[in-house]
Amino acid sequence: MSTIRVIDLHFLGNRETIAAFLVETTAGPVLIETGPHSTLAHLEKGLARHGYQCRDVQHVFLTHIHLDHAGAAWYFASLGATVYVHPRGHKHLANPEKLMNSARMIYRDKMDELWGEMRPIPDERLRAVADGEAFAIGERTFRAHHTPGHAVHHIAWQLDDQLFAGDVAGVRIGLGPVVPPCPPPDINVEDWQASIRKILALDLKEVHLTHYGTVREIEAHFQALENNLLEWATWMKPHFDGGSDPQEITPVFQAYVKESLIAAGVDAEGLRQYEGANPAWMSVVGLLRYWKVRARAASDMAKK
Repeated sequence: MSTIRVIDLHFLGNRETIAAFLVETTAGPVLIETGPHSTLAHLEKGLARHGYQCRDVQHVFLTHIHLDHAGAAWYFASLGATVYVHPRGHKHLANPEKLMNSARMIYRDKMDELWGEMRPIPDERLRAVADGEAFAIGERTFRAHHTPGHAVHHIAWQLDDQLFAGDVAGVRIGLGPVVPPCPPPDINVEDWQASIRKILALDLKEVHLTHYGTVREIEAHFQALENNLLEWATWMKPHFDGGSDPQEITPVFQAYVKESLIAAGVDAEGLRQYEGANPAWMSVVGLLRYWKVRARAASDMAKK
């Protein structure tokens, strides 16, 4: 079994909120996730603690292109690394203007603090990855599993009996509950459930969460995730049906999530970690859009 080094990126000054993973191979270090560019200094320090510099990393595997997972990928590509990404994320890393403009509309003057820069990655440094495709790096083989639901461009990476699951495995800080990150625009509950079934069919001993830590009770974890995903979607449905203003229901949903976390024993520090990893307000827009897409699809079917 490979030794997997977890590097805490100390996002927004919080511990154990965003991770990157270092896997040592006979062909050099492999990085899974880079985190945002804003935390690059912490990533550099983490690599240095294990005897590496950023330029030593020649292979970067991304679970998806959201800035908290892939925002610093361009930097490693500028040093010669190959960046492995879902085909539907490829174009956004080659030309991140649309991705960054969308983020800027949401985060406005907090963009630099949260995410830092994101520069284009040359096409020769990008590798679009098919479902089930495997890559041998030294003596290790990394296999891609397309796992939509959180994002259409999501990959879970398997290494032997380990899985680096990105956000399709949810957010769980410490011993707290697992919650579903539901930002716009790609949330699809049915696809997410199918991805959970796909992961549970793998012969795994550990699942590594970018947000944050290692899961060993895998079936129970994913059952709890699915239950909470369905609970959140069900909570949002009547607000969509009633045409609620997102700005009005956002504080209500935030309070609902906070109360649920506190009831599960999450303390003040944990609340900051959960909010840093998965801002509750983002899920309002994502889940409302999910129900809008469902309603449109039902209307289109009715017309046929």
